[in-house]
Amino acid sequence: MPVQRKAGRYPVSGLTIMLVAIFVSCATAAQPADAQPVAQAPIVASEATSETSLPALSDITAMLRAQFRVAPMESLKIARAVLIESDRHAISPVLLLAVMAVESSFDRHAVSVAGARGLMQILPAAHPQLIAGATDLSDPAINVRIGSTILRRYLDESDGDIDAALFRYSGGGRGYARRVVLNMQRFDASLRRE
Repeated sequence: MPVQRKAGRYPVSGLTIMLVAIFVSCATAAQPADAQPVAQAPIVASEATSETSLPALSDITAMLRAQFRVAPMESLKIARAVLIESDRHAISPVLLLAVMAVESSFDRHAVSVAGARGLMQILPAAHPQLIAGATDLSDPAINVRIGSTILRRYLDESDGDIDAALFRYSGGGRGYARRVVLNMQRFDASLRRE
């Protein structure tokens, strides 16, 4: 069962400030003021990121292949799902990638001892309404859609406090937010070099 923090009970930490700064900068780049609802059109590799400062599909794919040894077609599916869902839910794609790195090391078939499944380690018992109708939680498109929906809900319920949202997402895991931030920094640096 996710642990909830009460407002005003925990001091704002440097980690929280860093997370907010990264999230706001990525979310601002991802969502221009006049943004329209996102169509579910496939993202093509030729889409450049210079205008939005979002990573390109090809850059994410190359990073997954080089750093995590994800097979070419798998890395393409994961990258496409990340970019689609980050746009749909106004969440930084780097944040989604960092959560996946911590949760599953990009193993779409990962299953935890608690029964959490896939890239973003979705726990079916905790989110039965989101899992209803899902045929395969190892499918990157399905897993990232559900995981992003959960993370977005936690962000909204915590008034954008990324530390609190990540705390809930992990079920109260110690050091979880810090591991996510470290992966975000690593991915951000790696994707800027690509």
